[in-house]
Amino acid sequence: MPTSFTRLAAEFHLAPDMALATALGLGLIIALGVVVILVLLLRPRKPVADPVAEQRMAELNARLDAMGSWLQNSHTQLQQTVNTRLDAVTHNLGQSMQTSAKHTTEHLQQLHARLAVIDSAQKNITELATQVTSLQGILANKQSRGAFGQGQLEAIVADVLPKGAYEFQHTLSNRTRPDCVIFMPDSGPLIIDAKFPLEAMTAWRDAETEDERKQAVARVKQDISKHISDIGEKYLIPGETQDVALMFIPSESLYADLYERFDDLIQRARRARVMIVSPNMAFLAIQLVRQIRKDAEMQEAAHMIRTEVGHMMKDIGLLGDRVRKLQGHFGQTTKDIDDILISTGKIEKRAAKIEALEFDGDEAPSAEVIQAPLRKLQAGE
Repeated sequence: MPTSFTRLAAEFHLAPDMALATALGLGLIIALGVVVILVLLLRPRKPVADPVAEQRMAELNARLDAMGSWLQNSHTQLQQTVNTRLDAVTHNLGQSMQTSAKHTTEHLQQLHARLAVIDSAQKNITELATQVTSLQGILANKQSRGAFGQGQLEAIVADVLPKGAYEFQHTLSNRTRPDCVIFMPDSGPLIIDAKFPLEAMTAWRDAETEDERKQAVARVKQDISKHISDIGEKYLIPGETQDVALMFIPSESLYADLYERFDDLIQRARRARVMIVSPNMAFLAIQLVRQIRKDAEMQEAAHMIRTEVGHMMKDIGLLGDRVRKLQGHFGQTTKDIDDILISTGKIEKRAAKIEALEFDGDEAPSAEVIQAPLRKLQAGE
């Protein structure tokens, strides 16, 4: 029976409890039908004039009618229950389908977004592959490779140093032209030359057998040694340039391989006063040169300040002398004014004495009286 209920629920997409109720209702209806059929079959064909039998038959008919009514009511209730359950199942199924459709739509949108990201990444990868192919084509040519290294060196120098502190392709006294010279304060320029030993290093990296590796190592040493010799012989001029030159390798990986696997070449370069630098090392070296130039400019400015301060102190001394002289002139002027005031006081006293003189009579002297000439007073009187 459980298997039948499960199969029924699966076939009609019903819940297990609904399937059980439906099965019980159907079984009950079938059982009642069988009972009715048996009663009809067992009923006598010819009525018998027996009051007891008729009463029993009447009771049986009443019971059958009651059973039919009960079956009809049960069938109606069962139908209502089934309809209610079916409506609930339909509603739940509709909600479940809406939820599933919503989730499916969201998943499709997410999938579409992820596909768009994948398409963009694939496009970027394609562009990057194209650029890498182009870069490989550029680096395959020695002239293009040299121009690439020189361009990277020029970009680093131009980003760090101000204009006028460096020059590209500067001609030295021996008619050689390094890739870059940096003018140092109170000394010769610093020489930087770009080298890109890509072919030899690539052969060394791709070597599979021991013989290929030996040949590649010999080629790397030969190429790097030639670059070191060229820089040391061409660009290190006593009395004109710095005692040390820089060999710029525009690849951090090549620089790391040289320092890790070819220590003898590094030592040889140091003995030849040639320093091998990568882009990062070159940036640090040029930053150090910039600081040296800045310190030299500050020292020159300090020297100028000291000179101007000396001139200013001299001018202050002259100003003091002139102020003291002016003070002396003011003192002499004050003395002369005091002497003038003394003479003026004496004159005032004599005028007072003259005014105090009494003549005969109260009349004042006539205008015809000739006054005695006044003697000019001296400064000391």
